[in-house]
Amino acid sequence: MHWKQRFYKKNQIGIDAISLLLSLFAAIYTKHQNFLFPKSFTDFLFTCLILGFWFIAAHQCRLYRNRIYKKFSEEILFNLYASVLFVILLSAFLFLTKSDYANLFHFGIFVGIHFFLSTLLKYYIRKKQHSAFYEGDLYDSVIIVGYNKSSIDFNKTLSEHVYYGYKCIGFIHDTPIQEEGIHYLGKLDTLQQQLQSQHVDEVIIALPSSQPEAIHYCVDICDALHIKVRLMPVLFDLTVKSEEMDNLGMLSVINLNELPLDKWENKIFKSIFDKIFASLFFIIIGWWLFPIIALLVKLDSSGPVFYKQERWGVNNTPIMCYKFRTMHTAHGYNGKDQEDFEQTSRNDPRVTKLGKLLRKFSLDELPQFWNVLNGEMSVVGPRPHPTPMNLESMNSVANYLKRHMVKPGITGWAQINGCRGEVRTHEEMEQRVNFDLYFIHRWSFTLDLQIILQTIIKMLRDKSAY
Repeated sequence: MHWKQRFYKKNQIGIDAISLLLSLFAAIYTKHQNFLFPKSFTDFLFTCLILGFWFIAAHQCRLYRNRIYKKFSEEILFNLYASVLFVILLSAFLFLTKSDYANLFHFGIFVGIHFFLSTLLKYYIRKKQHSAFYEGDLYDSVIIVGYNKSSIDFNKTLSEHVYYGYKCIGFIHDTPIQEEGIHYLGKLDTLQQQLQSQHVDEVIIALPSSQPEAIHYCVDICDALHIKVRLMPVLFDLTVKSEEMDNLGMLSVINLNELPLDKWENKIFKSIFDKIFASLFFIIIGWWLFPIIALLVKLDSSGPVFYKQERWGVNNTPIMCYKFRTMHTAHGYNGKDQEDFEQTSRNDPRVTKLGKLLRKFSLDELPQFWNVLNGEMSVVGPRPHPTPMNLESMNSVANYLKRHMVKPGITGWAQINGCRGEVRTHEEMEQRVNFDLYFIHRWSFTLDLQIILQTIIKMLRDKSAY
């Protein structure tokens, strides 16, 4: 089947409509052991009403935004948001109208089947589309106007992440580009010719704000040819800045350095969520899992059950971080001798047999929920590093200490993006810090939930942990 990225929204709408109808029929059959619906014009109108409520909820929750280039966990969350709003709308209608249809089907089964079925089908669609991207059968052609650090990094990102579904077919720049792997198309005045001579889906304008005439020139050409255009701000190191568009009268401005977690309501909300999540963990899982792991640790090797190590929390404040012991005590694994700190490597002889299993599934980190209850850590945030690593990196890695502007977390944005375990090079540490700063400057409750969900998925799938 030939997939087109611009049809992705239509595919999602179709999937939801089909799954809603199938779920409704299944819920009716479950209650009555027979298909009783629809039998009249009123039944048909009620079916349309259900579809209408769903698409109102989906629209309000921005469910059909193109997330093909983002993690599927984000799509699951927005599907969940839409389902919750859908339940509220439909329940309110059935209650206020005292409709007989409220007794027609099992409401919980209907919503549950729809959520599961639509999520499953959307995952299948995504995988088919990603497959088409990798095989080169489907992509959106992009031309980049401007050659600078921002546009070079953007082109590199498109090349490394094929599943984004974009392919850069060349650069437009007033100065000829003679770099290997860069296809130079010509100067700015050739843009219209290039757009008319070949198929182009989007134009990315990466020109500095000091060239407003050139930017307007490119936008006017794209508008005339009905080609999608995007502006890429050429600002200093936006990876460590948060940006928020605002309007002053008729003028647009970009606010920088406004951290989401600087707002007291966000800080309180995140703190309350952390305490509730950690409490539920101990009530549901911790009370029975901790004794089992503790017993296995004792049987596997001699030494204490728990291991504690000094790490840095918010504002560089030292905290004592707790873990299940995964190493032999004979190797000096005591957590007090900070000068003897050595990162764990693959096939590390210090790790016990049980420790390998605990590390593989990140079960050794579970005692840090106690740190969360104490207010020293958060469920999601930059991972706390041991004091020796902090001292080594604070003067060699740019913006390193900025990762301590918020509470450290049990899991984080860096970890679900592959930055987990041993840091072998300076570049790996810089990449990890950039991920942490991205999280700090773009925090949202949805992002927290996405990271938690993705962490659970990686715990089950990740074969590289050690």
